[in-house]
Amino acid sequence: MSQKSPALRLINDLLADFRDPDFIWQVVALVACLGLAFLVARWWQGRHEEGAGRLSDAGSRLAFPLTGMVLAGLAIATLSGFIHVNLLKLAMPLLGSMALVRGVIFVLRQAFPRATWLTAWERIIAATVWSWLALYITDLAPYVIDAMEGVEFHVGKQHVDLWTILRAVATIFLTVVFALWIAGVIEAKLMRLHTLDANLRIVGVRVAKAGLTVIAILTSLALVGIDMTALSVFTGALGVGLGLGLQKIASNYVSGFIILLDRSIRIGNIVQVGTDSGEVTQITTRYTVLKHPGGTEFIVPNETLIGSTVQNQTYSNNQLRLTTTVGVAYDTDLDLAQRLMTEVAAAHPRVLATPAPKVFLTQFADSSINLELGFWIDDPEEGKGNIVSDVNFALWRAFKEHGVAIPFPQREVRLLNTPT
Repeated sequence: MSQKSPALRLINDLLADFRDPDFIWQVVALVACLGLAFLVARWWQGRHEEGAGRLSDAGSRLAFPLTGMVLAGLAIATLSGFIHVNLLKLAMPLLGSMALVRGVIFVLRQAFPRATWLTAWERIIAATVWSWLALYITDLAPYVIDAMEGVEFHVGKQHVDLWTILRAVATIFLTVVFALWIAGVIEAKLMRLHTLDANLRIVGVRVAKAGLTVIAILTSLALVGIDMTALSVFTGALGVGLGLGLQKIASNYVSGFIILLDRSIRIGNIVQVGTDSGEVTQITTRYTVLKHPGGTEFIVPNETLIGSTVQNQTYSNNQLRLTTTVGVAYDTDLDLAQRLMTEVAAAHPRVLATPAPKVFLTQFADSSINLELGFWIDDPEEGKGNIVSDVNFALWRAFKEHGVAIPFPQREVRLLNTPT
């Protein structure tokens, strides 16, 4: 290259400015811009607490570099007619790089709030951006690009080089990150719509994320210049693989969307599938999590919920009938026993007054008359075994206090043909 690039010329002009007495004014102007930008960032953070909202949190991270860029641009426009402003011109791309790194990391943290790998990725992204900026400032970027364009590949009839691949990766990364940020904004809006069913909100969020991600990838590939028809063979083979080898997974995903859309099972329902029962705590596109009161969690594939009988104890409402059976002696005053049982159940704070507790005589057994106490609750998520245990303890104390006997089985043994 016979002519110097603008970036390299800027470095040379800046080095020449060091010998100029007016260089101190450039330093003063840059320090003033950065100091004012720091004050603006502190003011913004004081007015907007962390976690107040996505835009507020983004402003807290980007206030300093963006304000610094604006002030540096105003200083360049104001002072360029009086002194050299090469130092301010150099500060502009540095502040822009800082804003880019902070913006990308912020969007990633919003899209993956529980990801622990973002700390390492923040360093990698920062190192990549600053390295490319260093290549641009030192005028080495064109030579690096020419070297990467010399590494060529052929995918069918499509000509691809290393520079195109790196541009595609960077473009896909940025567009997908932006798409995930948009999906996060949509998720925040949908989750605040309490008038909309929870299942529909979850479906909306997942459809938005999947759709925006696909659109971002296709758009980024088109922006880079990769012909999508070159991928037709690959996508066809992928479709065959999905159809043959991933039938179960695809079926679970489709079943998950059906469950979320028809609202037959909701988060918080008490359901039983075969021998597994518990409260529905999570519904994903592939499986549903049931949490047993004992702490055990069952991961049930969504296809099982669609293809088998599910006992949903709280489908139409949360009211659930519980029972306990006790045997009393044949000489017991059954009216007294019935009254004690209903009073014990009604005294428990979780038992509903309507429908009222009721006692049924279920069996004349060998050694006892079996009585079944039935009562209703509307908070099955708090557990069923604990309330049945409380009622049984109270029944034992009430029967003991009023002299109601609970007999134990008795057997009479006769010896026939005994020797004299």
